[in-house]
Amino acid sequence: MTIPKTIRLEFVTPARQLATEDVDEVQLPGEDGFFGVLPGHAPLLAALAPGPMWYRKGAEKQYAFVGGGFAEVVPDRVSILAPLAESAEEIDRARAESAKRRAEERLQKAVPEIDFERARMALIRSIGRLDASKYARSRR
Repeated sequence: MTIPKTIRLEFVTPARQLATEDVDEVQLPGEDGFFGVLPGHAPLLAALAPGPMWYRKGAEKQYAFVGGGFAEVVPDRVSILAPLAESAEEIDRARAESAKRRAEERLQKAVPEIDFERARMALIRSIGRLDASKYARSRR
């Protein structure tokens, strides 16, 4: 079997399709850490953690936030199925900063009515959005 020259990226949420294109490389936030995918990658099914991701076509990188989900990798394709995702350019930094502050405040309170796991996940999502947005802003 010959190694493909590119990978077909299929990036979808229940609401929309973020990307369907041939790319050279993809980096994703796995549950056990970030991992990269190049053409010819061994088949893999991975759980994704909320966080920034990117894909590259030539020298051009596109950044996005992925809110968890799954990635199916085969030698010539990466399918990302995420419950929510945003391209870096779509992220409202002020809203993400506000969400981060709210989550941090909730986590600092020692009251039983606070859902700590929900607050922790909100904090992780807001940090992931800010990270993805930061990468896109640095290219401008």
